[in-house]
Amino acid sequence: MKIGKIISVSELGVEILTDGAEVRYRDMLYTELNGKHYRFEVQAVEGSIVNAISFESCAGLKRGLEVYKEERGLAMEYSDAILGKVFNPYGDTIDGTKVEEPHVRSVYSEPLSMSQIDINGDILWTGIKVLDFFAPMQKGFKMGLLGGAGVGKTVLIKELINNVYKGMKSNSVFIGVGERSREGKELYDEMLEADLLDKMGMVFGQMGENSVSRAHAVQAGLTQAEYLRDEKHQDVLLFIDNIYRFIQATSEISAMMNKMPIENGYPATIESDVSEVEERINSTGEGSITSFQAIYIPADDITDEAVQTILEHLDGQVVLS
Repeated sequence: MKIGKIISVSELGVEILTDGAEVRYRDMLYTELNGKHYRFEVQAVEGSIVNAISFESCAGLKRGLEVYKEERGLAMEYSDAILGKVFNPYGDTIDGTKVEEPHVRSVYSEPLSMSQIDINGDILWTGIKVLDFFAPMQKGFKMGLLGGAGVGKTVLIKELINNVYKGMKSNSVFIGVGERSREGKELYDEMLEADLLDKMGMVFGQMGENSVSRAHAVQAGLTQAEYLRDEKHQDVLLFIDNIYRFIQATSEISAMMNKMPIENGYPATIESDVSEVEERINSTGEGSITSFQAIYIPADDITDEAVQTILEHLDGQVVLS
């Protein structure tokens, strides 16, 4: 369905003049140029002007191109097909595989209601003695994973995925937010070698991609984790590396939209942005999502606004050195 024309193009997004069509926040739009499909997501609607952010680079776009509305918004695969494959934040596979019969769901699901949340979950035994003794985890807990490069994050992740699968036959989900593509490929190869790849789902919004990709990776990965919890009734392990990069990405989008920032350039919506993600990580009576979240601490300043916002949601911290 045609909705209007592009009237301005920036590095991250476009402005569209609509012809009176109904357009809402988070609708998906697209245009085509020289056989290439460009997709956008609506961020703001002011009268007949729509501001939208682009999923890929805007290079090559120009004024006057006609814009159309997709039937559905941003969606992610919601079936067993998530296991053993690597997806980008927009639901496409990036590892050369293909989903034969796609069954998708919106990445923006509602958080659990108060009556659905179970806070009296069992202890989640990881099989790693130092964790089970010093940082025991309850199902549905959120643990911060603090530590720089080369301190053993990947080794720890491999052990956890292996132990939880062997102990509970539960699958895991790994979300790479602002990951170096080299690190992502390394993790993929190591999981393949350790025969763990088919026991997990993976979503990557890589460092070299634009901030829209990095901002949406978490929601896409959470959709996979919710499938395993709600449809397969599993106790899912969710790894987010790195949750700080998610806040960085939302800051870049906010700046592009000319919204007034708060301290250190973070968006005024930082609390609700983080809460929208963290409140989806919870337990029900039939399954749970327990998360490990790597946190980059800028300039080693633990009082940084973004770090403090994340820490408010965590139930504990594991420091690797």
